Amino acid sequence: MVKFNLVREIRELKNQLSYSKKYSFFFGAGTSCALGVPNITTLTEEVEKALKDNQLKYFIKVKEDIASTYPDKTINIEDILNQLRQIRSITGEKKDKSYLDISGKSATDLDNEICKKIYAVISTKEATVDFSNTKKFFAWLNMLNRDYSKEIFTSNYDLIIEKSLEKIRTPYFDGFVGSYEPFFWQESIERFVDKSDLTQNWIRLWKIHGSLSWFWKKNSETGSHNIIRVGIISDIENIDNELVIYPSKEKYDSSKKQPFVAYFDRFKNVLLNGELLFLFTGYSFSDQHINEIVFNSLRENNRLFILVFFYQDSEVEELFRISSSYINLTVFGPTKAIINGTLGEWEYNKDDLKPNETSDSYWNTVNDKLTLGDFNQLINFLITNSGKKENIEAIAREE
Repeated sequence: MVKFNLVREIRELKNQLSYSKKYSFFFGAGTSCALGVPNITTLTEEVEKALKDNQLKYFIKVKEDIASTYPDKTINIEDILNQLRQIRSITGEKKDKSYLDISGKSATDLDNEICKKIYAVISTKEATVDFSNTKKFFAWLNMLNRDYSKEIFTSNYDLIIEKSLEKIRTPYFDGFVGSYEPFFWQESIERFVDKSDLTQNWIRLWKIHGSLSWFWKKNSETGSHNIIRVGIISDIENIDNELVIYPSKEKYDSSKKQPFVAYFDRFKNVLLNGELLFLFTGYSFSDQHINEIVFNSLRENNRLFILVFFYQDSEVEELFRISSSYINLTVFGPTKAIINGTLGEWEYNKDDLKPNETSDSYWNTVNDKLTLGDFNQLINFLITNSGKKENIEAIAREE
């Protein structure tokens, strides 16, 4: 297998981070997991434990039905939610119509209950999160080139990003406007602001799979749904509106489909909009829709450079299997990498370091592994090599 000089590639990475004008990020589940939020497998187990009686019976029935179709797949909570929403679509959410002996009304109730359990599990874990590193990350991000807005896309439901930004008083925009009951404003996602706009250097946050603070509000006259954002929730069980968690793959309600279409359009437009350094962290490339947008953008925009940081080498190998040879895609794994379309292994030699260089922020000499696939380690690397470490840490201490 081809050997890549690690020290040389890290120097190139530092140069890209230093001289790029525009930056965007995609945060997958691994970023939240690094901070103590349960991964999708654990979340599925926790939700199943919390369900009772008929709802538990229906949950297991749906899970077994999916498993019979995809015997090699590990069924998770998002698969189950998608199946329940298909049942809701087929039955019109009616009590007298059913699929798998689950009525439309029961599927609707179970969907709502699962989302509330997800909220409870994640909120409990989120309450114990140490925000020190995420505050440093956003302080660092906010200090980068202020002539262009920085965009963050995430598939995570939790509120770690929002809380981190607000703890260090960093302005951001997430597509919602208003004060009493902030509502989703699609036009804000469709357009890019220019340098004369006062909000131009605000961080943009796009939550493509929904959020624990978003709810569907039904219009009693038209029957359509609008997304609203709710602040602090004292008791999720007393909320009548449905949580906006994970968009269904099936179009069971056009008004519920549109917000997510707008987010994905924004994702595509950002990737195609000229020169850009786009970093993926915590994302395993398991979502075909996201992958198609990424790969198409790599082909169409030769000024786009994507950096991917993986926690496991198996993820590097899988991405190499499903992707073509893109010279504008660089993938960093613990011992393996993809550079210029070639899969290879890291070769580390401390003698390659210059007198003023160290590898402590990215290489584990005990295990001989690159550590940047761990979100906390990636943050440390970015801060250490920013030249502004003291200022960033000072901002992170303020609250």
